[in-house]
Amino acid sequence: MAGLFGLSSTAPATMIVTSTPAADLALTNLAYCSASDLQNYAVPGTKLFLGLVGGSFVLSLSPHGSIGSGHIALNAIQRRHARVSTGDRISVARFIPPDDFNLALLRLELEFVKKGSKSEQVDAVLLANQLRKRFINQIMTAGQRASFEYHGTNYIFTVNQAVVEGQDTSNSVERGMISNDTYFVFETSNGSGIKIVNQREAASSSIFRQKEFNLQALGIGGLSEEFADIFRRAFASRVFPPHVTSKLGIKHVKGMLLYGPPGTGKTLIARQIGKMLNGREPKIVNGPEVLSKFVGETEKNVRDLFADAENDQRAHGDQSELHVIIFDEIDAICKARGSTRDGTGVHDSIVNQLLTKIDGVESLNNVLLIGMTNRKDLLDEALLRPGRLEVQVEISLPDENGRLQILQIHTNKMKENSFIAPDVNLREIAARTKNYSGAEIEGVVKSAVSYALNRQLSLDDLTKPVDEESIKVTMDDFLNAVQEIIPAFGASTDDLERCRLNGMVECGGRHKHIYERAMLLVEQVKVSKGSPLVTCLLEGPSGSGKTAMAATVGIDSEFPYVKIISAESMIGLLESTKCAKIVKVFEDAYKSPLSIIILDDIERLLEYVAIGPRFSNLMSQALMVLLKRLPPKGKKLLVIGTTSEVGFLDSVGICDAFSVTYHVPTLKTDDAKKVMQQLNVFADNDVDAAAEAVSDMPIKKLYMLIEMAAQGERGGGAEAIYSGSQKIKISHFFDCLQDIIRY
Repeated sequence: MAGLFGLSSTAPATMIVTSTPAADLALTNLAYCSASDLQNYAVPGTKLFLGLVGGSFVLSLSPHGSIGSGHIALNAIQRRHARVSTGDRISVARFIPPDDFNLALLRLELEFVKKGSKSEQVDAVLLANQLRKRFINQIMTAGQRASFEYHGTNYIFTVNQAVVEGQDTSNSVERGMISNDTYFVFETSNGSGIKIVNQREAASSSIFRQKEFNLQALGIGGLSEEFADIFRRAFASRVFPPHVTSKLGIKHVKGMLLYGPPGTGKTLIARQIGKMLNGREPKIVNGPEVLSKFVGETEKNVRDLFADAENDQRAHGDQSELHVIIFDEIDAICKARGSTRDGTGVHDSIVNQLLTKIDGVESLNNVLLIGMTNRKDLLDEALLRPGRLEVQVEISLPDENGRLQILQIHTNKMKENSFIAPDVNLREIAARTKNYSGAEIEGVVKSAVSYALNRQLSLDDLTKPVDEESIKVTMDDFLNAVQEIIPAFGASTDDLERCRLNGMVECGGRHKHIYERAMLLVEQVKVSKGSPLVTCLLEGPSGSGKTAMAATVGIDSEFPYVKIISAESMIGLLESTKCAKIVKVFEDAYKSPLSIIILDDIERLLEYVAIGPRFSNLMSQALMVLLKRLPPKGKKLLVIGTTSEVGFLDSVGICDAFSVTYHVPTLKTDDAKKVMQQLNVFADNDVDAAAEAVSDMPIKKLYMLIEMAAQGERGGGAEAIYSGSQKIKISHFFDCLQDIIRY
């Protein structure tokens, strides 16, 4: 019974090699023998005569009167492939093809028999029909070479791939029989001089190395939608053969721009696109590398990047390979023309040179330029129009499912090698890492591993052998790592906690009402489709708890991005620098799905001085614009401002920029009494008198007064007061009150 390789039903005969009896017979790819020897190679039930020559390739045999018994005639190419000369002996065994042996696909590389400077254009469809007719029922083996004549010119083809439908070729020789249904794919080397036209291979599917994309196997997590956009816009047209796109009358996309926050995977995507594509190795250029100190050399460096693609297109036209050029930090060299003041004009020249190369008079159709940047706003607008970097994909921060995929990618090897403890819940970690970028999630995994490794080490004896089996990364390690790795676009929890050092206490119905209303605004931002931007102003006397309330709203909202902008972080900065810092916080907020920005002490940000009055008009105008500017689609923002000078803000028009304004009052007697009862530092019969004395006092000043009184008349009494073993003396409290009252 015939198997996968075919079957030799007789013992191999040793025959003497001779040359083909006539020159035209050398172009048939047949082997010739005597009529008496021919019957030894008959395939039962067919009219075929097949011989396995030298154990390496199968030839169809034909009789010839000039060939003596015991001899086999092979042409020069067959002899070269079998590594024999005329007069040598070679084994020839009858070959019986197995069932279902017809070739589905035959991939051939063409070259001229006589190499020279000539060039020919070959129609793939006509050539395939002729080869199918001429070599029908012949068996082809991967690596085999054969000569043939086409339109008066002699060619040689090399079998690069021979695919039999349904056959697993991983453990066998690629071999099969040409039939009427065999599909031919033709290839040529760059310097062959042969140009293939009308190639109808679906997809020039050789553009990709794999048949399907497994993004996780490529180390890409959380970017499925972005990758789908990139594939649709940049590669879908390239998957179809050139004649289809020419009939559609379109050109391929020549450039794409990946932009977004640092660490989100832009460079990773570009690197993996390069790996997935067949053909030339991508050229990777870090922006500043192109620059040169010599006049004109920078522009030449840009031209050199496209030189290979130009030569390839000149030689092969639509059949040329795809050339990928990856520009990392493209904003370093493609700034908007006229924006630099260096006096050389070199940046403008670079942009001009790049524009002409991508989409100039002699534009290329075999180039894909991939640019990456964190600052899309710096790029020249001409670079972003269709025909240039027309596919612009924002690689934003991953959502919870994306973070889970990234965690799975980075913990996959640990799981395979049993280094992860059973209590590790990756979904919970993904939920806790809001607004973490891919790079920051990788940092969390590395930090968690460092905790696990550190448990196995002793600083007293670092030479102590390590037990690999005992290394386990636990859930606690991951939770510690999440606390350690602070996301660039996360909530500034530490800054917010500093704004409410004394915590939150019950201080009356008015404060509670304002807090509840502010939390309703948080809910509105979360669920409303018509309010992507909500602004709220908390105004009241200095020390009334406005900043603490705003910080509490920010923490309790559990929004992924919460930032506080205060004057203390901008001491000594110029107006323009302050303005740029505030704009950056808003720009960062637009990258997060849900954000809160707290503008603390707006009058201080505006550098307000009552004498004059004087303030920064630049800051005032910037804030008014930002307070009215809607965030991008799909992003939502709540801005909370605090001020002690509401009259001034009203006079410059900033109050009108806020949707809602709440007055945060001072403490009335009942409110102060509630605070004192919760602190439990006064005797019960002294609370009423103390509360009466501090009516209309801001809560911050009340805390300061109680702290002073708790020290005692001679100091050292605070510990006893706060432990509850002693109470503040009301007389000492009144003395302290006199100290802080301004006359």
